[in-house]
Amino acid sequence: MKIALASPPFPKSILHGLELLETLALNAASQGAEIICFPESFLPGYPGMGYPINDRTDKVLQKALTKAKAIAKESKIALVLPMDTYVQGKVYNVAFVIDKNGQLLGFQTKNQLDPSEDAFWTAGKKRQLFEINGLKFGISICHEGFRYPESVRWCAFNGAHLVFHPHFCGNNEHGKVLKTFGSIKNPYYERAMMMRALENTIYFASVNYASKFPESASAVIAPDGSCIQHQKYGEMGVLVVDIDLDKATGMLAKRFKPQSLFW
Repeated sequence: MKIALASPPFPKSILHGLELLETLALNAASQGAEIICFPESFLPGYPGMGYPINDRTDKVLQKALTKAKAIAKESKIALVLPMDTYVQGKVYNVAFVIDKNGQLLGFQTKNQLDPSEDAFWTAGKKRQLFEINGLKFGISICHEGFRYPESVRWCAFNGAHLVFHPHFCGNNEHGKVLKTFGSIKNPYYERAMMMRALENTIYFASVNYASKFPESASAVIAPDGSCIQHQKYGEMGVLVVDIDLDKATGMLAKRFKPQSLFW
C-alpha cells in the first residue's frame, strides 16, 4: 500500500495549519496514498513556533478536529494528525487517527515527555495499535521514538507492520544545513530511525517539519534498516512511498522475551 508523509512549514496559526492539512492531504490522495501522517503537534503548532495562544484553547482545538475529519472525508484519505487536546482539563500531546470516511478511530498520547515539555503537556499512560486497510500501526511521538525504543518495540511485538513517528527537530533561525541522509556528521536522529526499523523488522515512518535548518528528514525506513526514501531537507511537500506489508514480519521484535527483564 502507499503511505504518505507530510513535511509542512511551521503553521502561523491554526487556520493556516488547516489550510496546509487540506492541501497536503489532497496531494497525497491524488498520488494514491491511503494514509498520511503529519509532524508532532501540527495543530496548533509546537510551543514556541509563534502561533496565537488562543489557538490552544479547548474550543478552538475541538473545532479544528471537526474540520480535520471533514478534510479526511473530502480527500478520501486517512490521517495521522498530531494535535494538542484536553482530557479532564489537562493538555496532552497526541496523534489522532481519522479514517478516510472522517471517523475518529482514537488517539495515541505522548507518554514520554522531554524534560523541557513538562510545562506544556501531561504525559499519557497507554499505548495502542490502529488499523487502516490492513495496515496495522502504532505511533511513537518524537522523544519517545528517539530515546525510548521500548515504545516502538511494544508496537512491533504486538503485531504492528509500521510505526509512525511524528516529530520536531530543527528551527528557522540557525543551524547546520544537512546534505546526506544518515551521515555520521548529522545529529543522531536519522540513525535512530534506522535502528527502530532494523531492531524490530518493521517499517518506521518518521515525519518532520520543513524548517530552514531541520535536524532530520522525513523518511520511510524499511524493515532491514535501509532508507527507502526521504524528503529533501527544508522542502515542503508530500513523500509518497509504496510499502510491502509482507516484509514487515516483526520477527526480531517477536523474539523478545519480556520475562527476561529484571526490573
